[in-house]
Amino acid sequence: MDNTTNGLILFGGTGDLTKRKLMPAIYNLYIENLLPDNFFVTAVGRRDKTIPEFANEMKEAVIEFSRNKIDEAKWNEISKRIYYYRMNFSDNESYKGLDEYLKVLDKTHNTNGNKIFYLAVSPDFFGTIIDNIHKSGLAKHIKGYKRVVIEKPFGRDLSSARELNKQIMKVFKEDDIYRIDHYLGKEMLQNIMVIRFANTTFETIWNSEHIDHIQITSSETMGVDERGGYYESAGALKDMVQNHLLQFLSLIAMEPPRKIDTESIRNEKVKVLKSLDVYSDDEVNKNVVRGQYGSNPEYKIAAYRGEKRTSDDSDTETFAALKIKINSKRWKGVPFYIRTGKRLAKKGVQAVIEFKIDHKSNYHELVDDIKPNQLTINIQPKEGVNFRFNAKKPGESNDIIPVNMDFCQNCVIGYNSQEAYERLLLDVMKGDKTLFTRWDEVEYSWKFIDIISRNWQKEKPDFPNYQAFSYGPKKADELIERDGREWVNDF
Repeated sequence: MDNTTNGLILFGGTGDLTKRKLMPAIYNLYIENLLPDNFFVTAVGRRDKTIPEFANEMKEAVIEFSRNKIDEAKWNEISKRIYYYRMNFSDNESYKGLDEYLKVLDKTHNTNGNKIFYLAVSPDFFGTIIDNIHKSGLAKHIKGYKRVVIEKPFGRDLSSARELNKQIMKVFKEDDIYRIDHYLGKEMLQNIMVIRFANTTFETIWNSEHIDHIQITSSETMGVDERGGYYESAGALKDMVQNHLLQFLSLIAMEPPRKIDTESIRNEKVKVLKSLDVYSDDEVNKNVVRGQYGSNPEYKIAAYRGEKRTSDDSDTETFAALKIKINSKRWKGVPFYIRTGKRLAKKGVQAVIEFKIDHKSNYHELVDDIKPNQLTINIQPKEGVNFRFNAKKPGESNDIIPVNMDFCQNCVIGYNSQEAYERLLLDVMKGDKTLFTRWDEVEYSWKFIDIISRNWQKEKPDFPNYQAFSYGPKKADELIERDGREWVNDF
């Protein structure tokens, strides 16, 4: 890499995100020679640890979670740049000590005052840490850049998101704020714009004249595990739809950007979010389905209400399905069906673009069950693109059958895809904000979600309403089937 330098300060250095994602990402970037020439990592946490103890824990984390096997020589090199600083996030005086500590490391590693503050902590600490960074002078631009990375969720609703943004903007400029959505770091999600705009075949028919509907699915087989406390205050709607899936939708539905640069792309995504057809109360009940998983005796799986740190009579949804319309010329009359859930039958993330059948075709008159063309963009676990089209069945008959052209990116033996956090960390270091959400993206997505949340508070749901390892509530099937369509569960 070039001579860009930086110090990465990880608040929440002993947490799960640092262990499972951030430190393995840093290690992988290092062994692939993608980190700056001069850098250091300081993990900030409340637990009492020595630097060698912390480094050894991170080594174990890299062994367990890294996509690359650990290289002892490389680890010995990078471990000399890993530090641990114990402090209480709420104690302002401690930040002055951290400032002095970082000044020493800045000189040791020649990082020119460049600092990235990564808030890998509970959202409850976002405002506290930002305020204390400000009061202690840690963010002063005396020398070098100062950037901040904020994990989701960015607020609990529109009001709290605005308050948080106001706090951050007192300390950092918008150009230095990186609101991270790890979904946007996934390789195939980034590929959506290329598939659309670099292929005349697709872009010329990417509209309501040719597309019947679009499905976006994010399905998990796992439950909430140790995240019950967080999930009780979030639920599927705020945890997944407000950020990940609306971002996914905006990439699929956006107009061609004026230029392929950060602001042009983000401008078009915002236009999509502003154009979402806002529900009335009656429309919420008709077009949005919520669910919560129950037990499954066959697999000895507990219901959500039996998970750790959840309420025995919890009304928190673990599943959400929505029918969304976009008020634009391109998408007039085209429904977007979105669903996400935990403890579902399969694990996968995908978008299915189903094209209209040409009813004027002579073949349609001859064959009753001709299948519509489908373009499927697979994000995970399979990464790739599949296009279904119709062809003649081999033999004497004139039967038409659907066939598939399939590109699987991660099916190649030896393929080792870069993890989302690797790409996103690297972009923060380079100052590239294309894959990070701008404030107005956050604002418009919360405006859409708040209407649903407020409506749900008026009525107690009949939970649980789907069995663990099923495809979700029956009403979710009815949501799409009443329009003569069905969910695609092939992922």
